[in-house]
Amino acid sequence: MTAAVQTIGRRYLPRGWSHFARQLAIWFGFLLAYQIARGVADRDPTRAFENGLWVVALEEHVGRLFELSLQHVAESSRFLLLAVSWTYWLAEFPVLGLALLWVYLRRHEHFHRFRNWILLANVLGLVGYVLLPTAPPRMFPTFGFADTLSEFGGLNHGSGLVEIASNPYAAMPSLHAGDALIVGISLALIVRRRWAKALWLLWPAWVCFAVMATGNHFWLDCVAGIAVALLAAPIVYRRRLLRLGRAATT
Repeated sequence: MTAAVQTIGRRYLPRGWSHFARQLAIWFGFLLAYQIARGVADRDPTRAFENGLWVVALEEHVGRLFELSLQHVAESSRFLLLAVSWTYWLAEFPVLGLALLWVYLRRHEHFHRFRNWILLANVLGLVGYVLLPTAPPRMFPTFGFADTLSEFGGLNHGSGLVEIASNPYAAMPSLHAGDALIVGISLALIVRRRWAKALWLLWPAWVCFAVMATGNHFWLDCVAGIAVALLAAPIVYRRRLLRLGRAATT
Protein backbone atom coordinates (compact mmCIF):
# COMPACT_ATOMS: atom_id res chain seq x y z
CA MET A 1 0.00 0.00 0.00
CA THR A 2 2.81 2.40 0.91
CA ALA A 3 4.62 1.70 -2.35
CA ALA A 4 1.40 2.33 -4.31
CA VAL A 5 0.87 5.66 -2.54
CA GLN A 6 4.45 6.69 -3.25
CA THR A 7 4.02 5.73 -6.90
CA ILE A 8 0.87 7.84 -7.17
CA GLY A 9 2.66 10.74 -5.51
CA ARG A 10 5.56 10.57 -7.96
CA ARG A 11 3.17 10.35 -10.88
CA TYR A 12 0.75 13.15 -10.04
CA LEU A 13 2.53 15.39 -7.54
CA PRO A 14 5.41 17.52 -8.87
CA ARG A 15 7.62 17.01 -5.81
CA GLY A 16 6.03 14.12 -3.95
CA TRP A 17 3.76 13.75 -0.95
CA SER A 18 6.02 15.40 1.63
CA HIS A 19 6.30 18.64 -0.31
CA PHE A 20 2.57 18.64 -1.02
CA ALA A 21 1.79 18.06 2.67
CA ARG A 22 4.11 20.94 3.59
CA GLN A 23 2.26 23.28 1.24
CA LEU A 24 -1.07 22.23 2.73
CA ALA A 25 0.28 22.88 6.22
CA ILE A 26 1.54 26.33 5.20
CA TRP A 27 -1.75 27.27 3.57
CA PHE A 28 -4.16 25.96 6.18
CA GLY A 29 -1.94 27.21 8.99
CA PHE A 30 -1.98 30.65 7.43
CA LEU A 31 -5.76 30.53 6.97
CA LEU A 32 -6.28 29.61 10.61
CA ALA A 33 -3.92 32.28 11.93
CA TYR A 34 -5.34 34.85 9.52
CA GLN A 35 -8.97 34.19 10.42
CA ILE A 36 -8.23 34.29 14.15
CA ALA A 37 -6.24 37.52 13.81
CA ARG A 38 -8.88 39.06 11.57
CA GLY A 39 -11.62 38.11 13.98
CA VAL A 40 -9.96 39.71 16.99
CA ALA A 41 -8.15 42.58 15.25
CA ASP A 42 -10.69 45.24 16.13
CA ARG A 43 -14.31 44.92 17.18
CA ASP A 44 -14.84 48.56 18.15
CA PRO A 45 -18.19 49.37 16.50
CA THR A 46 -17.96 53.11 17.18
CA ARG A 47 -14.62 53.50 15.42
CA ALA A 48 -15.68 51.18 12.60
CA PHE A 49 -18.87 53.14 11.94
CA GLU A 50 -16.99 56.44 12.08
CA ASN A 51 -14.58 55.14 9.45
CA GLY A 52 -17.48 53.82 7.38
CA LEU A 53 -19.16 57.25 7.46
CA TRP A 54 -15.84 58.80 6.45
CA VAL A 55 -15.77 56.50 3.40
CA VAL A 56 -19.37 57.46 2.56
CA ALA A 57 -18.54 61.17 2.83
CA LEU A 58 -15.43 60.80 0.67
CA GLU A 59 -17.27 58.87 -2.02
CA GLU A 60 -20.08 61.43 -2.06
CA HIS A 61 -17.50 64.20 -2.34
CA VAL A 62 -15.78 62.47 -5.27
CA GLY A 63 -19.02 61.61 -7.01
CA ARG A 64 -21.79 59.45 -5.65
CA LEU A 65 -22.50 56.11 -3.99
CA PHE A 66 -22.78 54.14 -7.20
CA GLU A 67 -22.71 50.91 -5.17
CA LEU A 68 -26.44 51.57 -4.70
CA SER A 69 -26.94 51.35 -8.45
CA LEU A 70 -25.06 48.04 -8.53
CA GLN A 71 -27.31 46.69 -5.78
CA HIS A 72 -30.39 47.68 -7.77
CA VAL A 73 -28.98 45.92 -10.85
CA ALA A 74 -28.33 42.72 -8.88
CA GLU A 75 -31.75 42.83 -7.23
CA SER A 76 -33.47 43.14 -10.62
CA SER A 77 -32.81 39.46 -11.36
CA ARG A 78 -33.10 36.46 -9.05
CA PHE A 79 -30.40 34.70 -11.07
CA LEU A 80 -28.03 37.65 -10.84
CA LEU A 81 -28.68 38.01 -7.12
CA LEU A 82 -27.81 34.35 -6.57
CA ALA A 83 -24.73 34.71 -8.78
CA VAL A 84 -23.27 37.64 -6.84
CA SER A 85 -24.12 35.99 -3.51
CA TRP A 86 -22.39 32.75 -4.45
CA THR A 87 -19.46 34.72 -5.82
CA TYR A 88 -19.06 36.53 -2.51
CA TRP A 89 -18.96 33.26 -0.55
CA LEU A 90 -16.86 31.26 -2.99
CA ALA A 91 -14.39 33.79 -4.42
CA GLU A 92 -12.08 33.98 -1.45
CA PHE A 93 -11.30 30.51 -0.19
CA PRO A 94 -12.83 27.86 -2.53
CA VAL A 95 -11.83 29.56 -5.81
CA LEU A 96 -8.54 30.76 -4.38
CA GLY A 97 -7.75 27.32 -2.97
CA LEU A 98 -8.62 25.52 -6.22
CA ALA A 99 -6.53 28.00 -8.19
CA LEU A 100 -3.55 27.32 -5.93
CA LEU A 101 -4.07 23.58 -6.25
CA TRP A 102 -4.32 23.73 -10.05
CA VAL A 103 -1.19 25.83 -10.38
CA TYR A 104 0.65 23.50 -8.00
CA LEU A 105 -0.29 20.40 -10.00
CA ARG A 106 -0.27 21.71 -13.57
CA ARG A 107 2.01 24.78 -13.65
CA HIS A 108 4.26 24.07 -10.70
CA GLU A 109 7.04 26.40 -11.83
CA HIS A 110 4.71 29.34 -11.13
CA PHE A 111 3.37 28.09 -7.81
CA HIS A 112 5.72 29.56 -5.21
CA ARG A 113 5.52 33.15 -6.48
CA PHE A 114 1.76 32.85 -6.91
CA ARG A 115 1.38 31.55 -3.36
CA ASN A 116 3.72 34.15 -1.90
CA TRP A 117 1.92 36.98 -3.69
CA ILE A 118 -1.36 35.90 -2.12
CA LEU A 119 0.15 35.45 1.35
CA LEU A 120 1.90 38.82 1.37
CA ALA A 121 -1.13 40.70 0.07
CA ASN A 122 -3.31 39.17 2.77
CA VAL A 123 -0.82 40.01 5.51
CA LEU A 124 -0.81 43.63 4.31
CA GLY A 125 -4.59 43.56 4.24
CA LEU A 126 -4.70 42.35 7.83
CA VAL A 127 -2.61 45.36 8.83
CA GLY A 128 -5.28 47.51 7.19
CA TYR A 129 -8.02 45.81 9.23
CA VAL A 130 -6.13 46.55 12.44
CA LEU A 131 -5.36 50.17 11.60
CA LEU A 132 -8.62 51.05 9.88
CA PRO A 133 -11.62 48.97 11.00
CA THR A 134 -14.47 49.95 8.72
CA ALA A 135 -18.15 49.07 8.71
CA PRO A 136 -19.32 47.80 5.30
CA PRO A 137 -22.16 49.38 3.27
CA ARG A 138 -24.73 46.81 4.45
CA MET A 139 -24.50 48.37 7.92
CA PHE A 140 -25.74 51.73 6.60
CA PRO A 141 -29.37 51.12 5.59
CA THR A 142 -30.16 54.83 6.09
CA PHE A 143 -28.18 55.53 2.91
CA GLY A 144 -30.21 52.92 1.02
CA PHE A 145 -27.86 49.95 1.28
CA ALA A 146 -29.26 46.45 1.74
CA ASP A 147 -27.72 43.30 3.14
CA THR A 148 -28.55 40.96 0.27
CA LEU A 149 -26.81 38.01 1.92
CA SER A 150 -29.33 38.10 4.77
CA GLU A 151 -31.81 36.67 2.25
CA PHE A 152 -29.36 33.99 1.12
CA GLY A 153 -30.92 30.98 2.83
CA GLY A 154 -29.19 29.90 6.02
CA LEU A 155 -25.79 31.25 4.98
CA ASN A 156 -25.06 34.79 6.08
CA HIS A 157 -22.74 36.77 8.31
CA GLY A 158 -24.56 35.56 11.40
CA SER A 159 -24.16 31.89 10.55
CA GLY A 160 -22.09 29.59 12.79
CA LEU A 161 -18.42 29.60 11.89
CA VAL A 162 -18.80 32.71 9.72
CA GLU A 163 -19.71 34.78 12.75
CA ILE A 164 -16.98 33.22 14.89
CA ALA A 165 -14.11 33.48 12.41
CA SER A 166 -14.86 36.77 10.70
CA ASN A 167 -14.64 40.39 11.71
CA PRO A 168 -17.73 42.28 10.51
CA TYR A 169 -15.71 45.50 10.39
CA ALA A 170 -12.94 44.16 8.12
CA ALA A 171 -14.02 45.96 4.98
CA MET A 172 -11.00 48.15 4.21
CA PRO A 173 -9.18 46.97 2.15
CA SER A 174 -11.28 44.48 0.20
CA LEU A 175 -9.20 41.33 -0.06
CA HIS A 176 -11.94 39.86 -2.21
CA ALA A 177 -10.88 42.46 -4.78
CA GLY A 178 -7.15 42.10 -4.11
CA ASP A 179 -7.11 38.31 -4.24
CA ALA A 180 -9.33 38.29 -7.34
CA LEU A 181 -6.81 40.56 -9.08
CA ILE A 182 -3.94 38.25 -8.12
CA VAL A 183 -5.80 35.13 -9.28
CA GLY A 184 -7.06 36.80 -12.44
CA ILE A 185 -3.69 38.15 -13.56
CA SER A 186 -1.73 35.06 -12.57
CA LEU A 187 -4.01 32.56 -14.27
CA ALA A 188 -4.45 34.75 -17.33
CA LEU A 189 -0.67 34.61 -17.76
CA ILE A 190 -0.45 30.89 -17.01
CA VAL A 191 -3.35 29.29 -18.89
CA ARG A 192 -2.90 28.64 -22.58
CA ARG A 193 -6.30 28.97 -24.18
CA ARG A 194 -7.34 32.47 -25.22
CA TRP A 195 -10.92 32.14 -23.99
CA ALA A 196 -9.62 31.08 -20.56
CA LYS A 197 -7.24 34.04 -20.47
CA ALA A 198 -10.15 36.37 -21.27
CA LEU A 199 -12.33 34.89 -18.55
CA TRP A 200 -9.63 35.19 -15.91
CA LEU A 201 -8.98 38.80 -16.88
CA LEU A 202 -12.67 39.49 -16.31
CA TRP A 203 -12.66 37.75 -12.92
CA PRO A 204 -11.43 40.74 -10.83
CA ALA A 205 -14.12 43.02 -12.31
CA TRP A 206 -16.85 40.45 -11.64
CA VAL A 207 -15.75 39.93 -8.03
CA CYS A 208 -15.65 43.69 -7.41
CA PHE A 209 -19.16 43.94 -8.82
CA ALA A 210 -20.32 41.07 -6.60
CA VAL A 211 -18.92 42.42 -3.33
CA MET A 212 -20.39 45.87 -3.98
CA ALA A 213 -23.74 44.52 -5.19
CA THR A 214 -24.11 42.43 -2.03
CA GLY A 215 -23.44 45.46 0.18
CA ASN A 216 -20.19 44.11 1.60
CA HIS A 217 -17.70 46.63 0.23
CA PHE A 218 -17.53 50.21 -0.92
CA TRP A 219 -15.74 50.93 -4.18
CA LEU A 220 -12.99 52.57 -2.15
CA ASP A 221 -12.52 49.24 -0.33
CA CYS A 222 -12.00 47.58 -3.71
CA VAL A 223 -9.53 50.25 -4.78
CA ALA A 224 -7.60 49.72 -1.54
CA GLY A 225 -7.63 45.94 -2.04
CA ILE A 226 -6.27 46.29 -5.55
CA ALA A 227 -3.60 48.68 -4.27
CA VAL A 228 -2.53 46.11 -1.66
CA ALA A 229 -2.19 43.45 -4.36
CA LEU A 230 -0.18 45.80 -6.58
CA LEU A 231 2.05 46.78 -3.65
CA ALA A 232 2.82 43.13 -2.87
CA ALA A 233 3.59 42.17 -6.48
CA PRO A 234 7.00 43.86 -6.96
CA ILE A 235 8.16 42.58 -3.57
CA VAL A 236 7.41 38.97 -4.52
CA TYR A 237 8.60 39.28 -8.11
CA ARG A 238 11.57 41.59 -7.45
CA ARG A 239 14.21 39.11 -8.65
CA ARG A 240 12.33 38.43 -11.85
CA LEU A 241 11.82 42.16 -12.41
CA LEU A 242 15.52 42.79 -11.83
CA ARG A 243 16.42 40.11 -14.37
CA LEU A 244 14.04 41.63 -16.89
CA GLY A 245 15.52 45.06 -16.21
CA ARG A 246 19.06 43.84 -16.75
CA ALA A 247 18.04 42.03 -19.93
CA ALA A 248 16.40 45.18 -21.25
CA THR A 249 19.56 47.26 -20.74
CA THR A 250 21.91 44.80 -22.41
